[in-house]
Amino acid sequence: MPSPLISVVLPAYDQHEQLADCLDSLLGQSFRDVEVIVVADRSPETPRDLVDAFAAKHPQVSVLHLDAAVGVGVARNAGAARAAGEYLLFLDADHVLPPDGLQALADRLAETGPVDVLQFGHTRLHNGREWAGGAAQRLAAAGGEAAGPFERPELLGAPPLIWDRLVRRGHWAELKLAFPDGRYEEIPVVYEAMLGAQRVAVLPRECVQLRRRETVHPTGSPGGSVFDLFEQYERAFALLEDQPHLYAVRDAVFVRMIRHYLFVFDLAGCVTRAERPQFFHRAAEHHRRFLPPGHKKPGGREGVKFTLLAGGAYPAFEVAKLSHIARGTITGANRRKP
Repeated sequence: MPSPLISVVLPAYDQHEQLADCLDSLLGQSFRDVEVIVVADRSPETPRDLVDAFAAKHPQVSVLHLDAAVGVGVARNAGAARAAGEYLLFLDADHVLPPDGLQALADRLAETGPVDVLQFGHTRLHNGREWAGGAAQRLAAAGGEAAGPFERPELLGAPPLIWDRLVRRGHWAELKLAFPDGRYEEIPVVYEAMLGAQRVAVLPRECVQLRRRETVHPTGSPGGSVFDLFEQYERAFALLEDQPHLYAVRDAVFVRMIRHYLFVFDLAGCVTRAERPQFFHRAAEHHRRFLPPGHKKPGGREGVKFTLLAGGAYPAFEVAKLSHIARGTITGANRRKP
């Protein structure tokens, strides 16, 4: 039996009972040259009976049972080792695909020929609101030809998500890629896959939708914490340590890192009140440590945040945030006056 074009690796971590919708969207694809490998560990959030029932009914679906609660990263590694497809697609339970999503990816691969990474668009749905993913503008501007990552450093400034790109399985094996322990485990894997690629192509259309029931990052592995974010970016910058000439690439990754830190810092439920000073100072240390030569901070309010973080000015940062909230509240109140 010939190998499928795409292997979907899907950890069965189903905290919000969305896995069935994800599987239904995969099985409803117009494109059929695909296998779905569901990895079921011993986590309480894993519905083993559900995934076994899907596998019993659908030949495209197989289940890899693990004997311990290992978390998302280890589950993905195990699924990738089992995969037989030419390309790997890593999804989670809160993802759904439009009926022609995989066909669009296959059509793009037919146009480009073999590539190491195919990055595509996604949308997010939360609290009834849908919006385009953070890479939409970069993908639209990237052009139609496959190219090396150093020719398109702007793509490295996109959010480092593993589920909005196909990775050639041979590329995965050649680089010996593997997800590390901890939360935010996809960050170093995405950067290593991109930086080690010879040919990267893009598809500027939405092929996956994230339907997150909450904004906090899901559990990466047992014992993980929000502070794992710093270790994952340290792994990413270690890939650039001996390549100081890659100024544009370093700058793109640096800006993405700082934006990620500020986003997590401001996101309700991610960093506790007691952890905020430590998180801020860790982020400030990374700003000083990884600042590329010639970096120009963004403009506007974001640039003010970058400046305050660069100086390690935690009290000033919090005051600036409260002042901004207060101004917004006053402005909103004035707008409501008759």
